[in-house]
Amino acid sequence: MATTDAAAAAASRQLKLSTILAFACTSLPLSALTIAMAVYLPRHFAAEIGISLAAVGSAFALVRLIDIPLDPLLGLAMDRTRTRFGRYRLWTVIGAPVLMLAIYMLFISPSGSVSGLIFWLLVLYLGTSILHLSHAAWAATLAPRYNDRSRVFAIMTAVGVMGSVLVLGMPFLVAALGMEEGAGVPAMGWFVLMLTPLAVWLVVAVTPEKIAPDVPGQQFQLKEYWRLIVRPSMGRIVLADLCLSLGPGWMSALYLFFFTDSRGFTTSQASGLLGVYILAGFAGAPLLGRLAMRISKHRAVMVATTGYAVSLVVLPFLPKGDLLVGAFQMFTAGFLAAGFQVLTRAMTADVADEVRLEQGKERSGLLYAITTLTSKISGALAIFLTFTVLERVGYEATHGAVNTPEAIRGLELAFLIGPIVFVALGGLCFIGYKLGEDEHSRIRDALDERDALYDQAPVIDTLAGEPSIPTPLVEPRQS
Repeated sequence: MATTDAAAAAASRQLKLSTILAFACTSLPLSALTIAMAVYLPRHFAAEIGISLAAVGSAFALVRLIDIPLDPLLGLAMDRTRTRFGRYRLWTVIGAPVLMLAIYMLFISPSGSVSGLIFWLLVLYLGTSILHLSHAAWAATLAPRYNDRSRVFAIMTAVGVMGSVLVLGMPFLVAALGMEEGAGVPAMGWFVLMLTPLAVWLVVAVTPEKIAPDVPGQQFQLKEYWRLIVRPSMGRIVLADLCLSLGPGWMSALYLFFFTDSRGFTTSQASGLLGVYILAGFAGAPLLGRLAMRISKHRAVMVATTGYAVSLVVLPFLPKGDLLVGAFQMFTAGFLAAGFQVLTRAMTADVADEVRLEQGKERSGLLYAITTLTSKISGALAIFLTFTVLERVGYEATHGAVNTPEAIRGLELAFLIGPIVFVALGGLCFIGYKLGEDEHSRIRDALDERDALYDQAPVIDTLAGEPSIPTPLVEPRQS
């Protein structure tokens, strides 16, 4: 029968590694920008541009809060887009120039005003939201099977690690060229600015896109948005993702302060250790993805969060200024942290299938908008809370400032307590999680059979290959 054959064919398809690697290229500039934004840019505006810690923290928090309603609207718009050029492919092209303009105005030609910082942060977050949402939702449709998703999202993360490591090399390049330390952030901006159009072009030109068919008669209402959030599987992912974003984001905001003033490393040494942390994700993401294929995604998250929390607990007891010991500890933490978003994003794709089976409509963009909201909320809280705490305990961020032992102690407590508590809570969210491999396989088989009935959707093939013409994936049923 046609429906049975379609389900069997869908189950046997596996994406080529070359296709996944090409598709993952969007992760290069996005991951590089994430590191530059979380670790270097807030400190740059405080230490080099001269804006106060509290003002910088408040600006980042305010922009995140303003930006929050945008993601659901973008996600819904993406899910409703149907063009011959593609759905998520089109939005990827739209997001690139928006992001590039904001990078130039924040990293390369920044204004010294708080209002300028707020405005261009809004533009930057608009560009990153478009690219993040379109990339994640496209990945969900590119890899329809349970274990394929662990593989695809793991490779996306591993490729992103390369972008992060490369951007971390900018301070070393600046130092080698004899330039001032403050030139490191503009160098990062130029790097991401040039990388973005190249990566987006490769993704758009090489990766095929399948637009899933919609079941007629189903319309989205605003109340459905809340129902998506509170459904058991998605509610756990949302809460866990908030905690798993807030913990590392909290740590990132204080990283350079902690490793220089508390652990006795120079700025370049601290950047090198951060490079080890990021580079560890190149091994951690695929290996934790393989672990998820053996024990399921939610259990792999619980393993990773437990190990991460333990690795931070021992940090204060390690010898100060010891690069070898510090590198081992940072590799361990980075290896485990690489699995957080890999697995929760892959789990979100499973929920998208569950929702599409129930509602008959694609909701991947909207669901990823929900998870992106958690990252934005955590990013706002991390910078605002940590920078405010530092100012309250009397910590001075300007170059050459001498901090009191009490201020250093406050820095240490702020750096450690937040990440340990929130990451542990993120793992606990998946106790009792139900949407595992067996349940998803049942959902996927039902979708494959139904898609064979309704499938009139185009396959938007690679722009460098076959013509992009509407063709069904399966033969229509004969009456």
